[in-house]
Amino acid sequence: MLSDIAFYGALETGLIYGLVAFGIYLSFRVLDFPDLTVDGSFPLGAAVAAMLIIEGWNPWLATGCAVLAGMAAGAVTAILNVKLNILNLLASILTMIALYSVNLRIMGRPNVALLTEETVLTPWYDLGLAFHQVPVLLFTLVAIVSLILLWRFMKSETGLAMRATGANARMARAQGIATGGMIILGVALSNGLVGLAGALFAQSQGAADVTMGVGVIVIGLASLIGGEAVITPSTVVRALLACVVGAIIYRLAIAFALNADILGLQAQDLNLITAVLVTLAIVLPGVRTKIAGRFTSKKA
Repeated sequence: MLSDIAFYGALETGLIYGLVAFGIYLSFRVLDFPDLTVDGSFPLGAAVAAMLIIEGWNPWLATGCAVLAGMAAGAVTAILNVKLNILNLLASILTMIALYSVNLRIMGRPNVALLTEETVLTPWYDLGLAFHQVPVLLFTLVAIVSLILLWRFMKSETGLAMRATGANARMARAQGIATGGMIILGVALSNGLVGLAGALFAQSQGAADVTMGVGVIVIGLASLIGGEAVITPSTVVRALLACVVGAIIYRLAIAFALNADILGLQAQDLNLITAVLVTLAIVLPGVRTKIAGRFTSKKA
């Protein structure tokens, strides 16, 4: 069994990675744009927020700047693809590589500590809740607000145009939609959400590190695919809920695996656990469909 601290810690991290899953949903599912920029925009958001907080900025304002920085990184990737005709996957890899140096330049060193600084969490500790419950409360509110705003955007005229671009770009252009602009906007919004997640993660963990983005794309995909295996994404709301649920399930599964003595797993096995979970998330829906099909045929 998990301790309270481990359980709430998994929820806290899962809610943050739910924001990453939102971003990946926008790029991968809505726009059909394979984007690896997130491995760079996640620490970019952390670096920008951390440095501005150290400079005395309001933590929420610093977090907002982190969102804008993430959007700028995503826009660069999309512009490389749309304007320079560089393959989308290669464009994202180029931006991700460049962001490693950018993040080092922003922080001036590999990592920055925030343990003594005021963060977005600081005022919430006065509510009288347990120390490990405060981040869960705040990040739940952030996830809910982000989900509502994203849902409203996807239902708007611009959101519908973006969805049309991802579904059939040629048909969208025939209808007068500026598909290039939609791709740039969508990838920018995607990485803005990832930048927000990075900023919150740095403030939650008390530090920003240049390597903290390694594997974020895999975690986001695991959350997205795992959530879709649990909640069928038949509508936008269900798809967004699947992102959050999948991220929480992923982090809880990681916590259980690492705390189950019978399995004998250790922290260095994290990537192995992630690979197994992603494989299961991909395979299980197909297996479930086959079982349901056989049951239906026998019943008939």
